[in-house]
Amino acid sequence: MRRREFLTRAAVCGGAVPLALAWRGASAQVVGPARWSAVDSAVRPLLAQMTLDEKIGQMAQGELNQIKDESDVERYFLGSVLSGGDADPKEGNGLLPWADTIDRLVERSMRTRLKIPILYGVDAVHGHSNVEGATIFPHNIGLGCTRNAALVEEIGRITALEMRATGAQWTFAPCVATPRDERWGRTYEGFAESPDVAGELGAAAIRGLQGGAAERAPGSMAARAVLACAKHYVGDGGTSYEPRELPGGRTTLLDQGDTRVDEATLRRIHLPAYAEAIAAGVGSIMVSYNSWNGAKVSGIPHLLTDILKNELGFEGFLISDYYAIGQIDRDYKTAVMKSINAGMDMAMEPAGYARFIATLRELVDEGRVPLARIDDAVTRILRVKLAMGLMDSKRSQLADRSLHASFGSREHREVARRAVRESLVLLKNDRRVLPLAKNAARIHVAGRAADDVGIQCGGWTVTWQGRAGATTAGTTLLQGIKAAVSSRTSVTFDLEGGGEGADAAIVVVGEQPYAEGVGDRRDLTLASDDVALVERVAATGVPVVVVVLSGRPMILGSVLDRASAVVAAWLPGTEGAGVTDVLFGDSKPRGKLSHSWPRAMADIPVNVGDANYAPLFAFGFGLSY
Repeated sequence: MRRREFLTRAAVCGGAVPLALAWRGASAQVVGPARWSAVDSAVRPLLAQMTLDEKIGQMAQGELNQIKDESDVERYFLGSVLSGGDADPKEGNGLLPWADTIDRLVERSMRTRLKIPILYGVDAVHGHSNVEGATIFPHNIGLGCTRNAALVEEIGRITALEMRATGAQWTFAPCVATPRDERWGRTYEGFAESPDVAGELGAAAIRGLQGGAAERAPGSMAARAVLACAKHYVGDGGTSYEPRELPGGRTTLLDQGDTRVDEATLRRIHLPAYAEAIAAGVGSIMVSYNSWNGAKVSGIPHLLTDILKNELGFEGFLISDYYAIGQIDRDYKTAVMKSINAGMDMAMEPAGYARFIATLRELVDEGRVPLARIDDAVTRILRVKLAMGLMDSKRSQLADRSLHASFGSREHREVARRAVRESLVLLKNDRRVLPLAKNAARIHVAGRAADDVGIQCGGWTVTWQGRAGATTAGTTLLQGIKAAVSSRTSVTFDLEGGGEGADAAIVVVGEQPYAEGVGDRRDLTLASDDVALVERVAATGVPVVVVVLSGRPMILGSVLDRASAVVAAWLPGTEGAGVTDVLFGDSKPRGKLSHSWPRAMADIPVNVGDANYAPLFAFGFGLSY
């Protein structure tokens, strides 16, 4: 990766150089933000025709399963509809129900007076992951270990194609957070603890999703590209560890918490990836739930307007997170006023879109939200829609059903399999037990996770939190092992252990699926059942290869000593054969740690550059054959 140094505003002539331009590298090349405002000559006459209700409607987003009546899309002039992690079509979670549902809602939006189509948003965070049968790529923590921007860009391109097959035009991705404490349940959504890696790979994902165009003209985005969304601005990966009770009895430690750092640290660690995203042309940015030194980011003008829009030069639009605006103030009307005046452009209000619209209308009528702020927000939304070609009467705005044949195709899955291969990090390989011989007499496999595509994929897969089991089409590790070995090799499998007499044993351990909030953990020690499983297999005397499926580094404890080899496979997605490609030597391990690996819980948080830095495995570590 080309080394880049991000210069803080304070370090550059007292703040004279915009952060989006403040890059210094070997080429000394200055990179500026993409100009979404190139379409403004087409935006202005459209804006001039709009009533206040039509403008405010563009600023509202409802959710598929919470919209009271689909005619509300027309009635309220909604600018967007989303499907959150569990908001699937009533007709089913397959390709055709998705395409039919999104098409129906887009067609409704086209019946409005000005025929402005909705943007349909989904959490396609590692492939079009809500939809059964989609290609599911490794989560970002694994992609960070590849250090391969070209591969990440290709993954973005394929994700866009599978999205357009269903009609969706907007993904809430990539997450460009810089996670600094692995106890955070969203650690796997970020590429790395390093802002360098997060910025480079986030920009690559944006180029892949949006088609790579740097300059914007009306309709310039390809019909098979989609709108990217850098998230979660800003500091979501830096929240302080603090146990808190949430409604429903859940306890969160870091999620939606408070990032207690000074501005210089915020700029050094958490802001650089957004400058890269803007330079790559990202058209939308999602504002985070978290607070900064006690104040909710979604209501801070200095972060949303002064830095992001004025200093960094962001010309797209800001979207709030799921009901996040209501967290700013106990009084909802005050919360809306603070957020919109701070610079929020679109409100994600799943069932509360009508309330938001009515509230914002009152605030404008009362003069508490200036009409100029409404016009600015709607200009930004329309810029993106026009540049995407959504207003082009010659271009179909419906699902591209010619892409159905390639949805979840072998070609797409081969790219995912390659991503798995390149993401694996070999942590230990005593006596060169790896690669395993394909013609061994017997390979023993142990552990529930070895034959579970749901565990492989992790959270944000078909459902919000993900779940174990055969959730979608894919190849498990066990299936990959059976396909890799010779016809003369016996592959045995035991959930609970075994392995005596085998040439080698592969034991698969790790985390059960989880997503935000639920995934926050006080202790990252491997489950006692996993430790006991490894010890039982090791007690048979066979060489033990431990494969760890997890969304973050785990405390390995005695497992590291009992295993002959340890492979960090992260959350590889549907293509488990990519793991076996490395285990059996078809591909050498290439991954380099995107997070420092702690020895014990007392080490956490541990990040490269810390004083007295002494992890078990350092950032960038990775063995090969």
